[in-house]
Amino acid sequence: MSRTALHLTIRGRVQGVGYRWWTASTAEALGLAGWVRNRRDGTVEVLAIGAAHALESLAEACWHGPSTAAVTAVERTAADDDGSISFEQRQTV
Repeated sequence: MSRTALHLTIRGRVQGVGYRWWTASTAEALGLAGWVRNRRDGTVEVLAIGAAHALESLAEACWHGPSTAAVTAVERTAADDDGSISFEQRQTV
C-alpha cells in the first residue's frame, strides 16, 4: 500500500479543548499513522500518513474538530513519511 504524508497546522481555539485526543481518535478511525502535538504558539500540529482519501477526510474534519474548538485555519503542506506505524499524541513543543 502506498503511503502519503500530510502536515497540518490548525489555528484558532484548539488547545485546552481536547483537540489532540479528538485528532488521534479520528486519525485512528481513518487508519492513519502519525502524530499530533500542541505547539507553544497556540497551534496544533499534525503529521498524518496513509491513503490519500483518508488524509483528505482528516484534513476536512480538522476544520470542525471537537465541539469545544473554534478553528480559524487549517494549513496543509506535503510531508515526508517518518515511518510511524500508529497514531500518537506527543508532548507540546
